[in-house]
Amino acid sequence: MQIARNEAVFLSGASGAGKTTLLYTLAGLERPESGTVEFEGRRLYSGSSGSQARLRNQKMGFVFQGYFLLPELTALENVFLPAMIGRRATKIDCEESLAAVGLADRMQHLPAELSGGEQQRVAIARSLTNDPDIIFADEPTGNLDSKTGGAIVDLLLDLARNRNKTLLVVTHDTRLATRGDRQLRIKDGVLQ
Repeated sequence: MQIARNEAVFLSGASGAGKTTLLYTLAGLERPESGTVEFEGRRLYSGSSGSQARLRNQKMGFVFQGYFLLPELTALENVFLPAMIGRRATKIDCEESLAAVGLADRMQHLPAELSGGEQQRVAIARSLTNDPDIIFADEPTGNLDSKTGGAIVDLLLDLARNRNKTLLVVTHDTRLATRGDRQLRIKDGVLQ
């Protein structure tokens, strides 16, 4: 499997088919049992765990089905977290990311004060914090109604195209999976 720079690829398949495992393997979160993963010409799992973590922080953004926002932090503070680790983005960058996802007026709100769609938008803004080359999105619409889910996919595609990002989205929703540049299907752990 290859993904080209700036390509938007949607990976679909039934529940339990292996979509999330493949995404986690490609993103450096789960070591493969066999084979290799190359990112920008180098083997992802060949370095130390520290170098792998730095690569993920600097080059990859993540959006998950469960938003993984810290409840005691504001939207802005949640978006700023990767910058605190990577020291690449500024508070202004994080404010701009929140504005780009339509939350300029909700920056100081806690997650409990935001709707599910707004929380996912915060998670998307957080994925952009360190200006990654690729964004991995695992079922980003799974906890949302179809209208909000469609808006989230529109937002991800627009941001990826406008900011020249590669995008890999895992979804069980075959209707949404047709919206990228390319759709891959996985069945019983095998790409089709």
